[in-house]
Amino acid sequence: MRYFVTGGTGLLGNNIVRRLAATGQSCLTLSRDPNRERSLDDVQTDIVHGDLAESEIIDSAVSACDVVIHSAGLIHLGWKRLDESLSVNREGTRVIAAACHRHNKRLVLVGTVNTLALGSRHSIASEDTPIDSTAAQVPCSYVISKRAGVEVVQSLIADGLSAVIVHPGFMLGPWDWKPSSGRMIVEVAKTWRPIAPSGGCSICDVRDVAKATIQAAKVDVPSGRQYILAGENWTYGELWTAIAQRVGKRPPLMRAGPLQRLVAAGAGQCLSRFQSKEVDFNSAGVRMSSQFHFYDSSRAQTELDYQSRPVNESLDDSIAWLRHHGMLA
Repeated sequence: MRYFVTGGTGLLGNNIVRRLAATGQSCLTLSRDPNRERSLDDVQTDIVHGDLAESEIIDSAVSACDVVIHSAGLIHLGWKRLDESLSVNREGTRVIAAACHRHNKRLVLVGTVNTLALGSRHSIASEDTPIDSTAAQVPCSYVISKRAGVEVVQSLIADGLSAVIVHPGFMLGPWDWKPSSGRMIVEVAKTWRPIAPSGGCSICDVRDVAKATIQAAKVDVPSGRQYILAGENWTYGELWTAIAQRVGKRPPLMRAGPLQRLVAAGAGQCLSRFQSKEVDFNSAGVRMSSQFHFYDSSRAQTELDYQSRPVNESLDDSIAWLRHHGMLA
């Protein structure tokens, strides 16, 4: 079986390509930026250069493979860059899905738990939890555009596309070249942070998510089946404390209260107003970090044989990898 993988230089895509290569599978990887291809230097994969918007290149790549894993995406947790986010996460997905439909290829779409209903401190959400006002995600550029991408695929499923959708939680692990989620580790390691975000996330290992994503291409389930690939549900206070202990920093003293969140959001918005680039601690990011993105992966455990290793193991491996590659002292 030959796989076409988008987003191969990103955290999940890189781990998917590596797992395919390690198991002797044939793989074709889409690369938009030649400067980032160093992350694939030691991996056996063919590379096609192009952008998600280049429909002829995408069509040719899809037609030459048996399965498409679409993990490319733009992650911006803010109010700005909505048009850019939609261009990548919705329109890019439309090009991929249309080519899969045209050539009758199986598609595995990598979504995100941020497109689903929220959990809470005392309840865990699943694929079937209704999205209502009490379980609403923050409507930032990332959430809106990723949901739009899922809707594009669902519309083509109704017209005969064969597709499965996986929704990873907060992924940690090696081969985080940007880094993406590893940025949290890097930032906590830089300086003592006495106040941690008040919410929480479902932490999983990217290597386990990669394995389950590949398995999703093989399972015999109805088209449109969705799977949460999450893990242990931790508060950010617990996560930041675990990171701080490993990098030699003092742990946070408290979690952010309403006043601290208001001040951080206001400061972020003021800074963003005078800069071309929206800062990370904008009001959307602050609101998201105060929510509990707690999820249940039982369906994936049953149908994909998904298991996420302990968070402490993922943290140790993430930190070791970041240190080895000079991203962490």
